[in-house]
Amino acid sequence: QVQLVESGGGLVQTGGSLRLSCAASGRTSSTYAMGWFRQAPGKEREFVAAISWSGSYTYYGDFVKGRFTISRDNAKNTVYLQLNSLNPEDTAVYYCAGQPQPYHVSDYKVSGRYDSWGRGTQVTVSS
Repeated sequence: QVQLVESGGGLVQTGGSLRLSCAASGRTSSTYAMGWFRQAPGKEREFVAAISWSGSYTYYGDFVKGRFTISRDNAKNTVYLQLNSLNPEDTAVYYCAGQPQPYHVSDYKVSGRYDSWGRGTQVTVSS
């Protein structure tokens, strides 16, 4: 497992942008695939985006529709999630998660495959 700490959340108006960061520490952090999930009040946790350990492959939830971009800087042990064109439906707590490099693409999108989680950062989009 690795230790994960998110930052960058906040309050933004509709159409605005935020950049979330996830700082990872631990012996295997650079070899982990990383993902972002979100959970709104009264809703289930939802897959947002994921990236392979090398950064070569990225995956997104269907609702993203080109608005968000995941990236990583392994030299800094940090994963980023750029959020653009935000709307009130994007209001949620955003969680960073990590797992050993998956064998199957589908595993990137399943929260149960991740063994490390941060505490989350709140994103609130006002109308």
